[in-house]
Amino acid sequence: MILLVTPNQHGEECAAEIKRAMGCEVAIAESLQKATGLLRANEYVSVVLDQYLLETEEDQTGTLMEHLGTAIPVQVNLAVSGMERVVREIRAAVQRRALEQTIARRAAQQALQSELNGTVTALLLDCELAISTPELPAATMQKLQSARELVQRLRTQLNAEMTNP
Repeated sequence: MILLVTPNQHGEECAAEIKRAMGCEVAIAESLQKATGLLRANEYVSVVLDQYLLETEEDQTGTLMEHLGTAIPVQVNLAVSGMERVVREIRAAVQRRALEQTIARRAAQQALQSELNGTVTALLLDCELAISTPELPAATMQKLQSARELVQRLRTQLNAEMTNP
């Protein structure tokens, strides 16, 4: 859902055009204070802010920004910008955010993969060293071999996840 924040008399038309072009619901707030309330109650993909409000309600701007959460702020001048440009800017901002999230997710996966590979390697080494201990009872040897097989299976799964994210 997108939140359009504007006192502009053409706000409804703009919201309808954004809804048509972006294919998602659009809520409208006529002030930054009302927008802050909506941000507290709902989650939005983007918050489209009319530049006029940012200039006339400067004292409310900070409060609104604190409540954005993961919403992408898009600042536009609805008095001079056409609907096509507004939609283009929203679409570009949403696409940038999606790309940033994909990159961050991959980086987190790689970091986790690296950490887990180190732990798996250590487990395998410990299992091998324990198995090579002379005169181990048969039951202990079986348990160690079983643990080694489980760790090897885990390594295979981790490697498969990295090659097919």
